[in-house]
Amino acid sequence: MSEATEKKKTDTKAEKVSEAKKDTKKEKEKTKAGGSMEITKEDMIAYIENMSVLELSEMVKELQEKFGVTAMAPAAAAVAAPEAKAETGAGEKTEFDVILSSFGDKKIQVIKEIRTITALSLKDAKTLVDGAPKPVKEKVSKEEAEKIKAQLESAGAGVEIK
Repeated sequence: MSEATEKKKTDTKAEKVSEAKKDTKKEKEKTKAGGSMEITKEDMIAYIENMSVLELSEMVKELQEKFGVTAMAPAAAAVAAPEAKAETGAGEKTEFDVILSSFGDKKIQVIKEIRTITALSLKDAKTLVDGAPKPVKEKVSKEEAEKIKAQLESAGAGVEIK
């Protein structure tokens, strides 16, 4: 790209940001003057689109502080959730881990079954199978563990339930 083209793009973006900020200032003044203003989702999205990454980062931090929240990855949220089931008082185990001990002769079929059971990507399922012995599912009911074991064994895998 030529320098003129890059400068033109930068100028255009700067104009959009400036325009969005001016519109926001006008709307604030209108609200202060007694006029009613309703901000739509589209207005918010348009405003955010014109923000720099630094401005957006600062806005996110301010929102987190104001509302006392933090952004969590979905996997971390699942780990942080409290356990719903507790073990029975009789000492009987209610949660089981299904462990893939070997993939046998039919590695591709085992990978397909792992993907069906866990909804992992092809790469992740292959990594799990290649790294056997590894847990396929953890803390599942006895019925579900038996079902998973049967599925994997029918594909040719060696499976343990712990």
